[in-house]
Amino acid sequence: MENRTDIKKKRAKKRIEELKGFYVHLVIFIVINLFISIHKIVGNLQDGETLWEAFWDFGTFAVWIFWGVGVVFHASKTFNYNPFFTKEWEDRQIKKFMEEDRKESEKYK
Repeated sequence: MENRTDIKKKRAKKRIEELKGFYVHLVIFIVINLFISIHKIVGNLQDGETLWEAFWDFGTFAVWIFWGVGVVFHASKTFNYNPFFTKEWEDRQIKKFMEEDRKESEKYK
């Protein structure tokens, strides 16, 4: 049987792997999106747009926005942040289901 330090060590290693995965995702997100944005801006400039027009084109930011949503969800999972399903919400749901089960079992008494 594993002792507590082995279990804690496994949990810590898993947590480190999750953090590394997130940071790799974040770096790839930034590097790839910078490349795409620069390529899009240069292409727009070659098509005769001004720097201002080329920079503020929706296509320049589209990938940042849509991929960014994925990065935000990855971060919320990695850092255990969930604004919707809090501990209080979970406790309320448990009480609710326990009450429903109690009422259901009383029907058959």
